[in-house]
Amino acid sequence: MTLPSKPEPAAFPQGLPLLLAFDLDGTLIRDGGQDLPEETAAALARLRALGVRVAIVTGRDLPPRGVSSRAGFDAVATNNGGRVHFGAELRTSARFGPGDLEAVLAHELDGARVVLFTEDDLYVQLPPGRDPEPWMLARQARPLAEAPHADVTKVGFWHPDVAGFAARLRASHPHLVVTGGQPPYPEFLTVTPTGAHKAAALTLIAEGLGIPLERTVAFGDSDNDEVMLELAGYAVQVGTLPLLARHADTQLAGYGAVGAYLDALAGRLAARATGEAAGRP
Repeated sequence: MTLPSKPEPAAFPQGLPLLLAFDLDGTLIRDGGQDLPEETAAALARLRALGVRVAIVTGRDLPPRGVSSRAGFDAVATNNGGRVHFGAELRTSARFGPGDLEAVLAHELDGARVVLFTEDDLYVQLPPGRDPEPWMLARQARPLAEAPHADVTKVGFWHPDVAGFAARLRASHPHLVVTGGQPPYPEFLTVTPTGAHKAAALTLIAEGLGIPLERTVAFGDSDNDEVMLELAGYAVQVGTLPLLARHADTQLAGYGAVGAYLDALAGRLAARATGEAAGRP
């Protein structure tokens, strides 16, 4: 998917309604983390109390409980946007068709770690002599050969040559969504079904919450966030990945700076609300 550069930085949406959509790893929390920084959690609570809507749009298939339970998100999109929940309601869940999944699994990456995700389970293929990782054990991963191919929602690869495989797959199956294989994840690749990307998730979430896209603010740090940052009314790049710079309206140094940024936003919205209540323009 080729995206144009923004001609000039957009203005931050003023007042409500407002939707903030966050990538998770490297953006809202540290990469691989399990909980929100205290400053970020407090700022999100302030924003929600002011009427701001908030959502996660992550590549993970399950957000950590320490994040979901503390932030009270209005919507959660997982699998790079392929699965979207509004509270307990599952709004959409993309799955591979048989031909597409077979093409993905014909990867020719000798010694790769491969993980297939379904709605409820995961299935792994590991190189000989390699033990399952703790998170795989915690999720009770089963052998890849047992995976129900009709229910696969995401495939992940770990291998030094995932970039080469990504290029081949994009050429042969351009309708699939292929992310990773480049900084900040040069040896990790994610493949999701047609339409399972973060821009689609942001569109669905905004529509479901009744918020125009021009009043959405997206936060992201890596290549799978690119389409979301381009689509949102305002884009906040977290980190310094050059790929995202052309889409960013503002940039934060890293996930540790997000809390202060959100707290300042809450302060501005609170001051605006106070002024409106007092009849000031």
